[in-house]
Amino acid sequence: MKKIFLLLVLFSLLSCEKDDICAEDTTSKLVIEFYNNDDRTELRSVSNMKVIADGETDSLIVFTGNKLSIPLRITADQTKYSFTINSTDTTFANEDLIEINYSREDIYVSRACGYKTVFELASTNPFVASDAVSVANQWIKDIDIETTTIDNENEVHVKIYF
Repeated sequence: MKKIFLLLVLFSLLSCEKDDICAEDTTSKLVIEFYNNDDRTELRSVSNMKVIADGETDSLIVFTGNKLSIPLRITADQTKYSFTINSTDTTFANEDLIEINYSREDIYVSRACGYKTVFELASTNPFVASDAVSVANQWIKDIDIETTTIDNENEVHVKIYF
């Protein structure tokens, strides 16, 4: 009886696997920094910027600061957002529409993590801004692409000047 018990314990210990915990990278967000258009080295904070994904009615975030991370769609090669600065003040609120064009590649990470998506910004028109009302009212003045591959959140991918 003791031998059977020891045999069962031995088999149960040998059949154990390490915990499936995903400590590795997952799909990264797009990192955007905001800069002063008149002095392109000066970080500039946006105030009460409401970010709404295309097709949604609720804001993804209301943000004040100079660095923002937003997710991209993993099921399409384009993501659209509405960026409205001063969103809490109806007199000074200004909405620009952002269209981000990219290709994507799903990469296997591990059994615990599954797949992650790496984005590559399109070579032509990767980041397009337009005003919801008129070009004269557009608050985003310029956009610089810092890196076209979005595979981590440790670096800035896009700089927006306003």
